[in-house]
Amino acid sequence: MKLKFVLLCLLGFSLPGFAAEKLPAKKEITSAMSRVCDWQLANLKKTEYIDKDSIKHKYRNAGWIRGTFLTGIMAFYNSTHESKYLDAATLFCSVNNWKLGPNFQHADDLCIGQAYIELYNLKKDTNRISDVKFRLNAILQNPKRGPVVGWKGDDNWNWCDALYMAPPVFSHYFKLTNNVAYLDTMTVLWNDTYNLLYDKKEHLFYRDTRFSERTDGTQKLSKNGKKIFWSRGNGWVLGGLTRLLQDMPKNYVHRAEFETVFKEMCARIATLQGEDGLWRSSLLDPEEYPAPETSGSGFYCYALAYGINNGLLSSKTYLPVVLKAWKGLNWAIDKNTGMLGWVQAVGADPRSVTASESQEYGAGAFLLAGSEMIKMKKSK
Repeated sequence: MKLKFVLLCLLGFSLPGFAAEKLPAKKEITSAMSRVCDWQLANLKKTEYIDKDSIKHKYRNAGWIRGTFLTGIMAFYNSTHESKYLDAATLFCSVNNWKLGPNFQHADDLCIGQAYIELYNLKKDTNRISDVKFRLNAILQNPKRGPVVGWKGDDNWNWCDALYMAPPVFSHYFKLTNNVAYLDTMTVLWNDTYNLLYDKKEHLFYRDTRFSERTDGTQKLSKNGKKIFWSRGNGWVLGGLTRLLQDMPKNYVHRAEFETVFKEMCARIATLQGEDGLWRSSLLDPEEYPAPETSGSGFYCYALAYGINNGLLSSKTYLPVVLKAWKGLNWAIDKNTGMLGWVQAVGADPRSVTASESQEYGAGAFLLAGSEMIKMKKSK
């Protein structure tokens, strides 16, 4: 840990204080959310990522990056009812003509369906969910199952990020229709990914099979010999689990299984928090990349706060973790501009990150965390 602080100082930044924190006022929370959201809305081109090697770049407005940001915007709107954020979300979706991405079951191309359904719930215009309905019904008829070894470009949900992108679309649509078939199909596909990538000893997900143990017993490790668990990857999973549990009835036959994984992961994640409240991009090897990373940290704050708010996690145990995380996330906001920094760029594994890096999904995770912080304040 001492080495980490030396490296951080050499990188030229200071850390937030370590003292125990009190619950912030709602006005303070919403002010931070507004600053982050407003900066991101005004600077989309600065943080826009386009995969020029993929046909999907033509659909970037309907992709997973914009889709994740929209989940945050909708959570912010539902917390504050400020019309400008509803207007922004509606505009993004209408530009897409309410269409999903082009690939049948690919999780990234389903992600934005979460926003379509939430916006449909506010205005019952069937055009908003017609493509979602068509796509999900087609998947119910012919789901592409896993597990598979290869991951890139497949429709199987064989990388852990997929568990944020796709499953909540199914659970949102279940909540809309009350047709349990959407939950059941989602559960089958979710379990394929779980069985492929979940380390039952570490209670963490590998990003994909390149990082899990091979059949011959060998495994790709960090430079310091640690298993590689990507912070944002596990953030995707916990964020997705949070959204599933929000939709899933208490009496759903498989709910206890999802709750068990949620609690296991939360317990493990809490032990890996940095002293500044944030997590590092490589969860088990913070010395490899000592800088804080805010997209994974935002998702953890969101999930842990939700767990407390809904009686799944002990407030005594987890509230200090949440408050440190929220303070750390606010420290990462540029005081002059409102930009949320320290967001690792688009990738598939732990990497270095700097204060000047920001992405839409980081802002989305921050807004989701803030939405649960507001509920926490109300409940205390």
